[in-house]
Amino acid sequence: MQPDHDRLRAIPLFSELTDEEHDKLASWLTVEDVSEGRRLTPEGASGYQFYVIDGGTAKVRRHQEPIATLGPGDFFGEMAIMGDGHRIADVVATSPMTIFAMFGTSFREFEATLTGVAAEVRAKMQERLPAP
Repeated sequence: MQPDHDRLRAIPLFSELTDEEHDKLASWLTVEDVSEGRRLTPEGASGYQFYVIDGGTAKVRRHQEPIATLGPGDFFGEMAIMGDGHRIADVVATSPMTIFAMFGTSFREFEATLTGVAAEVRAKMQERLPAP
């Protein structure tokens, strides 16, 4: 299943896109339901998917230490795809969630096609990088 225009417009990252851009974006996304407690990104593992939270919450941990809480409209997974290919943190669902998932090959199309949004993702990634 793919998200519809209204669901995509509700995500701040995608709110300014046109209907045509939403159609293209939706073609790269799948909607997934996630149960509470599921670890979506294991720290240190290879990462091939980018995620956007449609509903629910998750916690982010690095070296078992909590570093952030995520909710609707937040995204994660970009660091592995845009970086060295490995997850730098665990992301664990703290409630039932609905997420939009994008596989890495589609993410490359996303970067090339929706360059403004991809730049926002890259900027957020730079903010999140751990200090050396």
